[in-house]
Amino acid sequence: MSSDPWGRVDETGTVYVRTTDGEQVVGSWQAGTPDEALAYFERKYEGLVVEIGLLERRVKTTDLSSKDAQVAIAHIREQVDAHHAVGDLDALKVRLDKLVETVDARREERKAQRAKQSDEARHSKEALVVEAEELAQSDQWRAAGERLRALVDTWKGLPRLDRKSDDELWHRFSHARSAFSKRRKAHFASLDAQREEARKTKEKLVAEAESLSASADWGPTAARYRELMADWKAAGRAQREHEDDLWNRFRGAQDVFFAARSSVFAERDAEQTENLKLKEELAEEAEKLVPVQDLKAARAAFRSINERWEAIGHVPRDARPKVEGRMHAVERALQESEETEWRRTNPEARARAEGLTGQLQAAVDKLQGQIETARAQGNNAKADKLQRELDGRQALLEQALKGLHEFGG
Repeated sequence: MSSDPWGRVDETGTVYVRTTDGEQVVGSWQAGTPDEALAYFERKYEGLVVEIGLLERRVKTTDLSSKDAQVAIAHIREQVDAHHAVGDLDALKVRLDKLVETVDARREERKAQRAKQSDEARHSKEALVVEAEELAQSDQWRAAGERLRALVDTWKGLPRLDRKSDDELWHRFSHARSAFSKRRKAHFASLDAQREEARKTKEKLVAEAESLSASADWGPTAARYRELMADWKAAGRAQREHEDDLWNRFRGAQDVFFAARSSVFAERDAEQTENLKLKEELAEEAEKLVPVQDLKAARAAFRSINERWEAIGHVPRDARPKVEGRMHAVERALQESEETEWRRTNPEARARAEGLTGQLQAAVDKLQGQIETARAQGNNAKADKLQRELDGRQALLEQALKGLHEFGG
């Protein structure tokens, strides 16, 4: 007879395994020694250990379904319960029980995860429906259309809900897309009508623009072209296949007119540039009259210069203020000379100037006497006050004397 901690073989060749429920018959062995019998059934035990270990790893590390895991556990448990192996079968039962708990926990976890995913999918689809319904009212046709197509792709990537919920949400989603498509179709139908109307309007504008292209009535025609351009912009766009051709004809007619006008204006600008040169020479001649030495002669010379000035035509508009300003400056200088001469020869003005000068001179003399008296009496404060008053009167006297000098006195 042979034995080990988990099993034995009796003299008849019967093999036993020890469990918590007592010894259980494993089988009968007649093909060799008892040790060989134990070794054989111990190897079967090790096979069960390996099989359980593999199943434990699959449960923990793969997406093995709960159903398949339960089938595999039941298969191994049958082998363990059949006692066809020598080893710690009770330990294997404990591991199998724990594995059942793990599978059950995984099943509940997956159930909760599926519920969560379903809830998230519901919220996601509801959000897609809300956005689609908002987009259905949009006038951003291209952007909204592209976004709706993207929402469809997103919808297809989400898990299905229960049939009723999924169908209800899809109905709203599909209705929003259809509503947008109908609005967009109606919009572009209206747009086509507007573009046809714009084409007719622009053909009339082109016809008028072409009829004006040979006009030499520069101002009114240029103004009319500006009005035609405003009408063109207000008309909106025609169909793409007509818009460019109409615009090229419209613009071409304007170019013909404005090129002709530019040519005429270029000749006029050249003439005005020459006129400016002549007027600058006259302005330089006039500026030599200042300062005025002989008013009568300066006046005669300025009249001659001004007559020649008037005989010259227009100068460029941007240069006009400067050159005319030079002539006006000379004219003002002559006017000031006349006013000075008039004051110098005016008897009444001279008499007023002489009277004022005499009064100021008397006041100055009086103040000087008062200051000397105050100093002699030791009243310096009064003397200083009188001195300040004297300084003011002397300044006025100097101005009066200068004015009197202008009268030659």
